[in-house]
Amino acid sequence: MEYKVITISRNYGSHGHELAQKLSERLGIPYYDRDFVRKTAAESGFSQELIDEDGEKIKIGTKLIEMLSPASLNSSHDEIFKAQSRVVLELSESPCIIVGRCSNYILREAGIPSFDIYLTADRSWRIDNALNHKVKKEQVTEQYITKKDNERSDYYKLYTGRPMGMASDYTVCLDVGKIGMDRCVDIICNLLK
Repeated sequence: MEYKVITISRNYGSHGHELAQKLSERLGIPYYDRDFVRKTAAESGFSQELIDEDGEKIKIGTKLIEMLSPASLNSSHDEIFKAQSRVVLELSESPCIIVGRCSNYILREAGIPSFDIYLTADRSWRIDNALNHKVKKEQVTEQYITKKDNERSDYYKLYTGRPMGMASDYTVCLDVGKIGMDRCVDIICNLLK
């Protein structure tokens, strides 16, 4: 494999976790998604609950308030991002797959080559196929998807300075709704050969 690290960025509900799991099985390398929270908690000293709550989302208004606050030098969002960055760099020492956390950007800035995937699907597909352990499928509405997409997009923009989903930031962009998960896995594995 030319690239030691694979990163997956994604719209909410486009099954980045499932793609990571299938690629992990096919390629025989570990993937990091939800367990990333535990590693970041150990690195940062913040609780897993706080990291789970703030880990990949921020409202721009919240960030502005933090910047104006005298305590802004110790913003929990910034400290969590720094800890996540350290974890991404640590994980990149061995072959692996990393889901989210601006990992494509963090690795690029560190000069570490990675195979960067952007996974998407149209909103109706994401609503119909929503798999979220916190929200029952019937609660996933277009408004909920929009909120989650905006949170991820704001977070990515804040810490990278770039809009999320720009094709130039990724090796490959795939629409899982049109292509299907198994074909996406096949395409990625063929590209990695």
